[in-house]
Amino acid sequence: MNQQRTLTITSLLSILLFSFHWADEISRGIELGTINASGGLVILFVWLYATLVIAERRLGLVILLLGSILASGVPILHMTGHGLVGGRIQPNSPGALFWVWTNIALGVNGMVSLALVVRALWTASRGTLPRGLKGPDSTVRRDRDPL
Repeated sequence: MNQQRTLTITSLLSILLFSFHWADEISRGIELGTINASGGLVILFVWLYATLVIAERRLGLVILLLGSILASGVPILHMTGHGLVGGRIQPNSPGALFWVWTNIALGVNGMVSLALVVRALWTASRGTLPRGLKGPDSTVRRDRDPL
C-alpha cells in the first residue's frame, strides 16, 4: 500500500472518529448543539476536502498536518483536569466505553497520520514526492545533490 493511500485512509478514519466523538459529546450535553458549534462543521468540511480532493498538493498536506495535530490533541485535552472518565462522564454510564475508546483511537490514529504527513512534507521539501504523491504542483528538482 502506498503512502498516499495510507494517509487518505488514516485521515478519513480520524474524521470519522472525530465526528463520532463530537456527536457523543453533543448527545451527552457536554457540547452545545447550537449554531455556535458550526465551526466544527467547517473544520470537518475543510479536513475532508483536503483529504479527498487536494491531498496530493502541498496545501492539502498542510491541512492534513493541522487535522492530525487536532486529532492527536483531543485525548490530551480531555486528560487534563478530571481525566477521561470521572468528570462529566460517569465511569459506569451508558456509552462511557465508546466515548473513551473514540478518544484513544482518535489520538493514536492522529499520531499515525501525523507521522505520515510529516514524512510526506519532508520528502516533498527535499524535491521528490513519494510514490503516490505526485500532483500538478509537484516537480522533481534535479539541482540538488542526492545526498
